[in-house]
Amino acid sequence: MTDNEKYIYRCLQLARLGAGLVAPNPMVGAVLVYENKIIGEGYHQQYGQAHAEVNCINSVAAEEQVYIEKSTLFVSLEPCAHFGKTPPCADLIIKNKIRNVVIGCRDSYTEVDGKGIAKLKAAGINVTVGVLQREALDLNKRFFTFHQQQRPYIILKWAQTKDEQIAGKDGLPLHISNEFTNRLVHQWRSEEAAIMVGTNTALKDDPALTTRLYPGKNPLRIVIDMELKLPASLQLFDNTVKTIVFNAEKQSESEMLSFYQLNKNEQIIPQILKVLYSLKIQSVIIEGGTRLLQSFIDDNFWDEARIITNAEMTIGEGILAPLLRHQKLLQEEIILTDKINYFTNTKQ
Repeated sequence: MTDNEKYIYRCLQLARLGAGLVAPNPMVGAVLVYENKIIGEGYHQQYGQAHAEVNCINSVAAEEQVYIEKSTLFVSLEPCAHFGKTPPCADLIIKNKIRNVVIGCRDSYTEVDGKGIAKLKAAGINVTVGVLQREALDLNKRFFTFHQQQRPYIILKWAQTKDEQIAGKDGLPLHISNEFTNRLVHQWRSEEAAIMVGTNTALKDDPALTTRLYPGKNPLRIVIDMELKLPASLQLFDNTVKTIVFNAEKQSESEMLSFYQLNKNEQIIPQILKVLYSLKIQSVIIEGGTRLLQSFIDDNFWDEARIITNAEMTIGEGILAPLLRHQKLLQEEIILTDKINYFTNTKQ
């Protein structure tokens, strides 16, 4: 690993600390290095607050600030060049007279997309782009999918028995995954902008869809209820977390509960994704049931799948799990009785 790769790798480590906290902004990490010594580090910690470059430069100790202009700034993503919630980071770099900047990958967002790099070069700064580019792009796959495909990044998740059943007979809920895996699932929820279930799952499981087992933020809750037959007594409607109901009956919005009307004579999934894009929802984890999950698979609107299998549980007769298509296994993880397979979609 080269020195440039080593420091960009550290940027990526820092950036991941913002998972679930900075969307719809990308996760970004920055490191300032003087003569092979890190004198400053920072990452984008919260949406609307200071960017990674700002936090990095501000972290430099008073006695080392004299070295800032002689240092190299490493940043996982191209510095912004536009005014958003905060001033342009490219301007900050220029103001601090930093001579060298090394960037993980270019930002494809139209407000940036090379403009930050161009501004730095125009100021006479030496700029290197594309160090650990694949890893940098993967880190912000939600961000890039959202802007390039104009839809949220879709993660499918389900738990199944050894004989590939997702629920019991007549759709009765099963406690498939163990308590440690359940905590991991709640961490996953905290890292995504929204979580979605279908009508039957909401009715039979009465899920809260929160992160109560993990100290992270709750995602936006989404349920599809075309005929508005779900009772108001469900946990989804307890007004503790903002919830969206996609339906064919009405359109209304309030602070905690909104209804979005769909045309039932048109394809449902594309309509939902269009609304979520307009709401700037960058990622959704789909937690069931089988019919909803299979709809996303059949329409090829999925990017990643996480399948939990209890290797010691068989039930014989129940509701079969969805059938993935175009999948490539990325990783397998074992947590006691549970095996977790992580897949990516080869057709995206």
